[in-house]
Amino acid sequence: MKKTETKSTVLLAHHLKSLKLPTMLSECEKVATRCATDNVDHLAFLLQLCELELIHRDQRASDRRLKSASFPNYKTLDSFDFKEQPSINKVLVTELMRGEYIDKKENVLLVGNSGTGKSHLATALGIAACAQGKRVRFIRVTELITELMEAREERSLLRLRKQFSKLDLLILDELGYVPASKIGSELLFDVISSAYESQSLIVTTNLPFENWTEVLSSERLTGATLDRLTHRCHILEASGQSFRLQDARRRKPPTDSSRGSAKSK
Repeated sequence: MKKTETKSTVLLAHHLKSLKLPTMLSECEKVATRCATDNVDHLAFLLQLCELELIHRDQRASDRRLKSASFPNYKTLDSFDFKEQPSINKVLVTELMRGEYIDKKENVLLVGNSGTGKSHLATALGIAACAQGKRVRFIRVTELITELMEAREERSLLRLRKQFSKLDLLILDELGYVPASKIGSELLFDVISSAYESQSLIVTTNLPFENWTEVLSSERLTGATLDRLTHRCHILEASGQSFRLQDARRRKPPTDSSRGSAKSK
């Protein structure tokens, strides 16, 4: 036993481990020393320890939600350049970041050309939701359809549906990039239909609504899908140029002709 350890400290460490209070266990001696120096009473000492435990517990829970959400990248609103995409309604995005749409079971549709920041905004909204205590999942539509079809073949579709039903927010990224089969379209519709008025969905797409039949195989299924998605929905349209294309142009070295014209000047 270390010199600083007594029977009380050993028992305290044991009890804190049993009660699953790791922060109180790791910070107890430091806080006790600080409180003794500051002449803080026992209740204030206990309060400080409890506050630290709650802060760290919230952080651990937030980290778990972020991990289970499966975001491909960590994107926040601070790193989104609204000046490059003035078509995006910044006021609406800022309002959505508060997360009230999730409490109201409303949807968000992000429509626009490839590279205009739709996935960035969807990720930022999802990360904000995780910080607000919401259960979130981010998945590309093609990956979702593959996952659903595999579950169907393995007779585990019901279990997968239950997993999705526990979410507060499901983010479906890149709808429209790859046409779905008839079965895939029906399985995707089932997810969207099940979420209707019980969960919130964020969908990013490069297709205008009138072209969704190219992905969902039939006008009937497309109409039913849009009917559920657009009811109680916020629509954000991105009509600017691709961020990636703009960045590539900035990085492109000047051509010989441009150098020659610059020298002649």
